[in-house]
Amino acid sequence: MLGLAGALSGCAVEVGDAGAPDEPVGESRGALLGGNALNLNALNLNALNLNALNLNALNLNGLSAQNLAAIQDPGPNGALAREFVRYATGCALSSAESFNFSWTDSTGAVHHESYPGLLGVAPTWARGPLDELGQRMVSSCVAARVNYYRVPVILSARSLREPLKTLSSSRELIDYPDVEGAFWGNLFAAWPYLNACYNSATVDNSRAYKRDCAAGHLISGGYIEECGVIHIVGPCSRVCQNLNGAGQYYPSCVDRPGYSTATTKEVVTTALP
Repeated sequence: MLGLAGALSGCAVEVGDAGAPDEPVGESRGALLGGNALNLNALNLNALNLNALNLNALNLNGLSAQNLAAIQDPGPNGALAREFVRYATGCALSSAESFNFSWTDSTGAVHHESYPGLLGVAPTWARGPLDELGQRMVSSCVAARVNYYRVPVILSARSLREPLKTLSSSRELIDYPDVEGAFWGNLFAAWPYLNACYNSATVDNSRAYKRDCAAGHLISGGYIEECGVIHIVGPCSRVCQNLNGAGQYYPSCVDRPGYSTATTKEVVTTALP
């Protein structure tokens, strides 16, 4: 059965400084994200037809037969599809909602899945199609949570867009001072794409924390390997607006470097201790 349910306990997201009395009312607080170990192979567009998901709500009546078959597939592609949907749901929905469904493995055992919402960057996906802003924010958020080593790393996710707009007075900025880079793109577009850039000053710190997808994974010979479909476009200083001094995020980046000079504000900046 597919559907949306109420909030689940044990969310892996902690919203920084939730009770600080001196914080401006109505200003968002960014988010600390745990469990960021999305398999880069889960971004394989053959694992899930994202263009079809784009047309429907993330609920029982919204998924196409093709999407439903993808996440109920008992084979390895099904595992990748479910992993992608779990991370996408966590990015899109608020903590008051979850995505629930069941699937049957090759032995006949039934598995009941419940994927809780966490950040709420596109909560309307629970009720209808994602608009372009929602598509971009979910895509950027999912890309930021990919880990080459599949090692969970707690990071600070920030953006010009709510609800990830970081407070200038947030403790999060003190505890997570090293901006590693940024992620953006649109997995739901007719020609899906994801981009990443890195902060040249913190590359070594990012790799020490097993975070390789902004700067790329070093392989023998000094060559760089990208994380699946996430294309590394170089230092953020070349393609993004300067870091916002108050919230420590990149306000905008060139959407398709090398193809167009148009910029996008649907960028997720990540930072580490």
